[in-house]
Amino acid sequence: MKKVVVIDYGMSNLRSVSKALEHVANDAWQVQVSRQADEILQADKVVFPGQGAMGNCMQLLHETHLYDVIKQAMVEKPFLGICLGLQTLLTSSEENGGTQGFDLIQGSVIHFPTPLIDSATQEKLKIPQMGWNQVKQTQAHPLWKGIEDNSRFYFVHSYYVDTQDKAHIAGQTSYGIDYTSVIAQDNLFAVQFHPEKSQHAGLKLLENFLTW
Repeated sequence: MKKVVVIDYGMSNLRSVSKALEHVANDAWQVQVSRQADEILQADKVVFPGQGAMGNCMQLLHETHLYDVIKQAMVEKPFLGICLGLQTLLTSSEENGGTQGFDLIQGSVIHFPTPLIDSATQEKLKIPQMGWNQVKQTQAHPLWKGIEDNSRFYFVHSYYVDTQDKAHIAGQTSYGIDYTSVIAQDNLFAVQFHPEKSQHAGLKLLENFLTW
C-alpha cells in the first residue's frame, strides 16, 4: 500500500486535510498524519498544510527538528504545499521584520497593500482575504486535470507570494491586485488556497495529487 503523509508540526488544520485525502483516496493509499522524520521520508507523497503566520511556522519547524526533513522531502518526493506550505517555499517573508523560507523558489512573501481597492467597484477590500475566489490556470499541469479554468477555491490569507521566475506560476488570482496563487516546479505543487475547504474543485485537486 502506498502512503501519503500529512506533516504535523504543531499548527495546521490537519484533520480536515487528512479527511479530504481519505475521501478521494482509493484502497491503494494510506493517509497518515505524522511528525516522525522516518515516516515522512519513507512516504510516497507528502502534503505540507498550514495556516497562520509564517514566522511561527518556521520557528516550529526548527523546534520540532522538521526543517531539514521537510526540505529533503520537498526535493525528493511529489510534494503538495497548502497555504503556508506554499509561502515557506519562497526565499523570505516580510513578516516579523523578515522571516527566512526554504528558498526553493526565489521570491518574497508580501503583505497585501493597504488600502486594498477593488479596481472594478473602487470599494475597499478586507484583509485578510477570506472566502471564495477564482484561480486562473496559467500553465497546463496534471493537478489541473478535470478542473475548469477560473474555478473557485477557498482562501484565507493576508500575505501573497511574488516569484522572481514567472515560469513557476501555475495559477493567478485577483484580489485588489493580481498575484500568484499556485506554483509548480518539478515535483512541487503548492497553492495559496485550501483545497480541503474548496468542495468539488478542491477534492479533485487532491485526487489529482494522488494520481500524479
